[in-house]
Amino acid sequence: MAKKQFDFIVFDWDGTLMDSTATIVKCIQASAKDLGLPIPDERAASYVIGLSLGDAMQAVLPDVDPKYHPRMVERYRYHYLAKDHELPLFPGVREMLNELSQDGYFLAVATGKSRVGLNRAMHSANLLSSFDATRCADETFSKPHPAMLQELTRELGQDMKRTLMIGDTTHDLQMAANAGAASVAVEYGAHEASFLQELDPLFSAKTVDELREWLNQYA
Repeated sequence: MAKKQFDFIVFDWDGTLMDSTATIVKCIQASAKDLGLPIPDERAASYVIGLSLGDAMQAVLPDVDPKYHPRMVERYRYHYLAKDHELPLFPGVREMLNELSQDGYFLAVATGKSRVGLNRAMHSANLLSSFDATRCADETFSKPHPAMLQELTRELGQDMKRTLMIGDTTHDLQMAANAGAASVAVEYGAHEASFLQELDPLFSAKTVDELREWLNQYA
């Protein structure tokens, strides 16, 4: 089948490929608890998923003394590292990536994780060889700044107009808009579908299967 409109597909990681939203929320809450700070509710904690860790802690507890934010990052890492090797990919992700790769798409990851965190996650999911390039929040600007997409397209010699960003948060979709790339939302991650719709994605998938089917037909 002839390729239609994209050559390059960029995925967010947490909440898009890996089923980690609930664990991230719990770790953010635990880090606040450890330091005796107000514990953010689930909605507030899921809203900051996708930002770099420093930005996320600042956004989730904007009113606490800023000296606590780096300490929250440290506690978060402690809790998350105890759990990250158990986190599964969403069902169907591996098959979808294999299919896209066989169809000749360039594939990449743009994530709010640190380089160490992404490498660990990709290693435990056995996906290290599935992507042509990856970009992490500690290497460049955090989402929704367009830098990750700009750097990835440059690195792989791709055209932004033929690039598709797929993510579960408004940070992902806003980054795509800021970079001039198209976007597709997934509704099974951190942000509510109504928030995602406001950013006009080409499609909004309720499941990985729906995403895979759409990519197969329209990408």
